[in-house]
Amino acid sequence: MASTSDFKNGLCIEHNNDLYTIVQFQHVKPGKGPAFVRTKLKSLNTGKVIENTFNAGVKIKLARIEHRPHQYLYKDDLGYHFMHQETFEQTSVPEDMIPNADLFKDGMEVSLIVHADTETIISVELSPFVELKITYTEPGIKGDTSSSNSLKPATVETGATIYVPLFINVDDVIKVDTRDRSYSERVKK
Repeated sequence: MASTSDFKNGLCIEHNNDLYTIVQFQHVKPGKGPAFVRTKLKSLNTGKVIENTFNAGVKIKLARIEHRPHQYLYKDDLGYHFMHQETFEQTSVPEDMIPNADLFKDGMEVSLIVHADTETIISVELSPFVELKITYTEPGIKGDTSSSNSLKPATVETGATIYVPLFINVDDVIKVDTRDRSYSERVKK
């Protein structure tokens, strides 16, 4: 058990029969009344972010969450298949538990998020940035824009569509931010 004084960003707690990670917190001590902690909590099961207020000193049950290194192998009717990088044990995960599944490339290293007490898989997490090759995009025409931050759709090797700047062409390798699916930079060859 822990209390609200132990709060920090990224801490996993059990709250209302669900697992949450603390995204943001603020200790508030008003002039009148008792102190409290205002938090933003992200559900590990649904991904939904909620706001919650805890009274100062309240006991909170911590959840033991482990990030286990795996390698993405393939996808079939059962879901996505991963191999643990130390034990070589294979695990399949349904598609609805995987955010940004269309950014997975064969052999890519991912992290399976597991609730250690029950040994249940909560989610699959990609590294913050992945490098993907452009397979199709319309050519950008010089002078075709009225602003400096115009974007065009591009299809990457995994089949996902990412919006990229006009100077990106077919066969370019780009770095994609997996947190918001945005273009980050072009990778030098």
